[in-house]
Amino acid sequence: MLESCRPGQVIVDLSTASPSSTIRLHAALAERGADYLDAGISGGAAAAEKGTLTIMVGGAETALQSVAEVFEPIAAKVVYMGASGAGHTTKILNNFLNAVSLAATAEVMVAARLAGLDLARVLDVINTSSGVNFATLQRFPHIIRGDYLEGGLTSALMTKDIVLYADCLRELGAPSLLASGPLAAFGLANSLGYTNQISNRVVDAIGDLAGGVRLYDRGSGNAMAGD
Repeated sequence: MLESCRPGQVIVDLSTASPSSTIRLHAALAERGADYLDAGISGGAAAAEKGTLTIMVGGAETALQSVAEVFEPIAAKVVYMGASGAGHTTKILNNFLNAVSLAATAEVMVAARLAGLDLARVLDVINTSSGVNFATLQRFPHIIRGDYLEGGLTSALMTKDIVLYADCLRELGAPSLLASGPLAAFGLANSLGYTNQISNRVVDAIGDLAGGVRLYDRGSGNAMAGD
């Protein structure tokens, strides 16, 4: 990329990456007269197809303005976050909260299954109570019906993002007290063979530890409510 770039070019990075590496790339490209935007995306494959992604951008604001139309087919919200690295930092922080809510909800739903609770009713209560989160609203209503929403972020990639979060906080000098929980959950999923499957399968990994618990009974076609 460095060898091929030209003065005035704007390079947009839609990956999830270390902010410190982003800043180094920004500086290297600036020496060649090119702009580098770190543009973290959120919303998943479904939002990309619908054109409703959220994009968080770091780099020169003038560079973002010059390529704003590029984002129109895929994004409903584009937010300028600040200097180089700010977009990727925001993405890493968001992804960590995503990992926490998914892993925690998976653990709770396996416990609800073992307690013999009606899983749809559990979600109904949580989604009108203080435990509500993206996983309870958007993921588990599908998962308890046997639809894992395949095609999204894998357990391997989720683990990578949690490690990026821990590294980022170390570089910032910020305390990281909660990274071990989701790292253990998705590390478990990787070790049990769910590495390249959607990260929602973490609920099955936790269920495996509980003796093979699944939230959905494919034989009866019902969300399991316990024994």
